[in-house]
Amino acid sequence: MNLSQLNFHHLFYFWRVAKLGHLTRAAGELNTSQSALSAQIRQLEERIGEDLFRREGRRLVLTDAGQLVQAYADNIFGLGHEMLGRLQGRSAGIARLRVGSVATLSRNYQENWIRPALTDPAVVLTLESGLLEGLLARLVQHQLDVVLANETVPADPERPLHCRFLGSQHISLVGPASQWAAQRLRIPEDLDGLDVALPGPRHALRTQFDALCVTAGVSPRLRAEVDDMAMLRLIARDSGWLTLLPEVVVQDELRAGLLVAVGQSAALQERFYAITTPRRHRIEVLERLLAGAPDT
Repeated sequence: MNLSQLNFHHLFYFWRVAKLGHLTRAAGELNTSQSALSAQIRQLEERIGEDLFRREGRRLVLTDAGQLVQAYADNIFGLGHEMLGRLQGRSAGIARLRVGSVATLSRNYQENWIRPALTDPAVVLTLESGLLEGLLARLVQHQLDVVLANETVPADPERPLHCRFLGSQHISLVGPASQWAAQRLRIPEDLDGLDVALPGPRHALRTQFDALCVTAGVSPRLRAEVDDMAMLRLIARDSGWLTLLPEVVVQDELRAGLLVAVGQSAALQERFYAITTPRRHRIEVLERLLAGAPDT
């Protein structure tokens, strides 16, 4: 079999069934019958010489060959979506930049990072948030251009990614100015028994903080654990508890004097990364945002 014999229409139908995991749903999405869809997938299997699915009860499960074909189809049709997006933007005289951000990343940090693009009238931004693995899957499928994260990703030859270190920030303990304006606390030594709100267990910072407390034999009184930094910002502002977070999360409240930083630990840092895929085509606005960021 050579490339000219590969029917990309059949490959697309296989790809949608593989994504949805259900023949009926895929047939509905593609506006065709289940029998026609099954026939086209069988033709693809005959051309390839491998079974792509096996049945387990009512479920369609990818075979090893099916998983391999799906991985390539992700790239093929992901690039197709990217091409259409680029052409649409080009015809309108605009550049599209699609940014994913992990839910545990400060929205203030994200806004600060994309700020140069906000003043460019030729740029249209798409901003998404979610779990890192889901965002990376969309990145690999060329549905995102960059993912902002507060953790790096391990090297994987099956999923080549570029991870750029953007910077880091010390973590602060903040509290209401009316209560803590004249006080300083050591982290974690002075936190025993105090009411605190913390990043959730999935946040890399939480692991660091818990380890410090165990080492020091300190047990703060946990009042809230919050994955989303926007919600943690609201907790810090409205709860009256002490809150552990990067100052960038509450930069507006600190400037306004609603909150004050009452402690900081050099042992606690949040690191910021931009994750991209090896690309054939440069996106100039993204290159400008990444300029000067060292590879890790």
